This record gives sequence, C-alpha cells and structure tokens, in this order.
Amino acid sequence: MNYRHAFHAGNFADCHKHALMVALLTALRQKEAPFFVLDTHAGSGETLLTDGPAARTGEWREGIGLLLDDPAPALASYLALVKSLGMERSLYPGSPLIARAMLRPQDRMAVCELHPEDGASLAERFRGDPYCAIHRRDGWKALETMLPPKTASSGGVLPRRGLTLIDPPFEQPDEHHRLADAMLTAQRRFPTGMVAGWYPIKGGAPARLLRHQLQDAGLKRVLIAELFLHPPTDTTRLNGSGMAILNPPWQFGDDARAIMQALKTGLKACEIRVDEFGTDGPASAPAVMEHKTQ
Repeated sequence: MNYRHAFHAGNFADCHKHALMVALLTALRQKEAPFFVLDTHAGSGETLLTDGPAARTGEWREGIGLLLDDPAPALASYLALVKSLGMERSLYPGSPLIARAMLRPQDRMAVCELHPEDGASLAERFRGDPYCAIHRRDGWKALETMLPPKTASSGGVLPRRGLTLIDPPFEQPDEHHRLADAMLTAQRRFPTGMVAGWYPIKGGAPARLLRHQLQDAGLKRVLIAELFLHPPTDTTRLNGSGMAILNPPWQFGDDARAIMQALKTGLKACEIRVDEFGTDGPASAPAVMEHKTQ
C-alpha cells in the first residue's frame, strides 16, 4: 500500500490522526516549559481538496466533509483549527501546519519529507520560519540523529517534552513492523517525550502484530485507538485507521475515548477500539470496543 498524503487528504484517517494529534499538543501546552515536535513523514503541508489527487479520490467527502459542522465538543478544537488553516478555501492542512499553528514562542519543531515535490512545497511554505526546521531527508533515519532535541527554545533551554509523529506512506509489506521499531527507537532516544505512530488497517493481522510488538517492549504507558469504517475483512481496501501513542499524558485515555466516540458518530464508522496497557497500568478507564448499532 502506498499512502501518499495528497491522495487521502481530509479522509477519515486524517480526521482520526489529526484530532488525536491536536489533543496531544493541547496537553503539551498546559505547561509553560518548551516542547519539541518532530514530524518524520510530513507531506506537502496542505492539500487542495477540489483539484488534483484529493479531488480525484474524493475521500475527503467521507472524512472532513462530514465533520465540518459537527457540534461534538470533543472535536471542537480540531475543527476550529482546521477551519482557521484554510478549509474555507478548500485547503486541508497536514500535520506540519497543524503542529506549527499550536507552537508557542518557546516551542520548536522539525519536519522531514523525502518526496521531491512534497519536500519542495514544504520548504517553500516554511521558508524563513524560525520555529520550524525543514529537512528533505529520510524520516526513518532522522529518529537516530534528531532525537533528543538539539535546538534550544527562545529561552536557551533544550526541550525535555515533545511529540514525535511517525506517519509513513506504507510502501512496503513489513511497514507495520518497521513502524513499531521506529516508535521504540524514538521512545528510547527521547524517553520524556511522546511518540505517536499512524498505521492503515486493511486486514487485522498487521495491526495485531504491531500491538504485540509494543506490548512485548515493556513500556510504561501505551494507548492504541483504532477507527473502522468497515470490518477488516476485505483486505483490498482501507477499512480502518490506527494510532499508537507511547507515553501519553496522564488520563489521556478519557480524552481519546471522547474523541473516538465523536468520530464514530460523525463519520458513521462501524467500530472503535481504545486500549491502554503498560507497566504503569491504565491511567484512566478500561479499554472500550464499540460497534455500530443497527
């Protein structure tokens, strides 16, 4: 599967990923201490939904197109941010623009993109931005060299908090295993930061293997949130979207459950799964698995 961002911008998986991302960054903003964001597979930054690849697939219509007027409080921050970043012009923001919009003067971010066209667009969009460093390089390899953060905040302090987002295109059949490895590398190199990894769900086996790999690592806290538009039986299509979060904020599971329930309703999804595990034990309510009622 090749999940290049432009073809799927604003679809149900983007809504899932970005709503949780906004909640994680909101949690980081609760303290004055600076934080650092690393986006390893950033894409072009934003996508026009009414032309080009996104218009050809039309996936956004069953994603952000269903949520724009959603009154659910759990989605309010995400939707307000998306609207402010260009939805009135049919521009859907990617993770780099969302993260940049949530930085404060003391925070910093770095983004990586290897695709020539997307990397060039990203570099142009952030040209001259002192808060964001653009790296046209392999995001997988960046984890070893860019973590822990080496760029000081405006106060000369190296951030000890942060979020690493790993959102690869899934071009190889073993990408779920590679994602789990990369997440563990990021956590090992920046143990006081959070790590969020997104993965597609076509069939159930790859997602289960990723979960088992994280469970076997003996981490303190892990949260996994999965959203299904369809049961994972027809493996020729994208049926669901998963987010695995290492070292989530205390009691983030409660926020995640509210977001997932709102997404399930707004996107007419058939099922959601939220699970927490780790050596610290669950930091909030037990796991939930909810199916659509007929």
